[in-house]
Amino acid sequence: MAKHSHWHNIKHKKAANDKKRAAVVAKMGKLITVAVGAGGPNPDDNPRLRLAVEKARSAGMAVETIDRAIKKASGQLAEGRSMVELTYEGYAPGGIALVVDCLTDNRTRTAPEIKKLFERAGGSIGTPGCVAWQFKTRCTFLVTAAGEDPVMECLLGADLGVDDITAVDDGQVAISGDPALYDAIAKALAAAKIPVAESGFAKIPENTVAMDAAASEALQGLLDALDEHDDVQDVYHNGAWPEG
Repeated sequence: MAKHSHWHNIKHKKAANDKKRAAVVAKMGKLITVAVGAGGPNPDDNPRLRLAVEKARSAGMAVETIDRAIKKASGQLAEGRSMVELTYEGYAPGGIALVVDCLTDNRTRTAPEIKKLFERAGGSIGTPGCVAWQFKTRCTFLVTAAGEDPVMECLLGADLGVDDITAVDDGQVAISGDPALYDAIAKALAAAKIPVAESGFAKIPENTVAMDAAASEALQGLLDALDEHDDVQDVYHNGAWPEG
């Protein structure tokens, strides 16, 4: 099974965010705010909030900070603000397609700022739908396992068909599948005692575009700039990094 570039992207984002813990806390707070607004403040009754809390913990957000973010979002604290989800689509140099998911309390501020980041990198913002059709939303897991076999055995034993099971670096295996399978896959992995390092949902490109050194450098610069923006939550692209 082919290794998808989104795992490379996740590693890049995590490495960058580890250097900027305050920015991570702010972004996780926004994610929790939207999750609470969509399904209430109880993680047991709100799968989206449960996932947001797991993501926040993985990013190193303290339990007290998570609890405060939930209370703030549910109106228990006076400073709660309304957040909206926005998605921007565009191109990096070399024709690389990008989808940028944001959470913001001021869309009139965020839109021109994201547009400027694209333009500074030599890219351009497109119209809604211009590149989204090239991506499909999947549930994703990064687990610690000695190769693909035990993971495949676990999921096949639970009669779960998935799109992709791929061994990646450092004794980890990447899994992707239909979003509706998220809970079932999580339960199967837990039953098999396979540790989950990361989990969530990602937009995976149907096909990738080969990049030369110049295109990959331009894309990396744009990814870094987007990652530093407070309103940006996730960035997906269809670029294939050069070997080596």
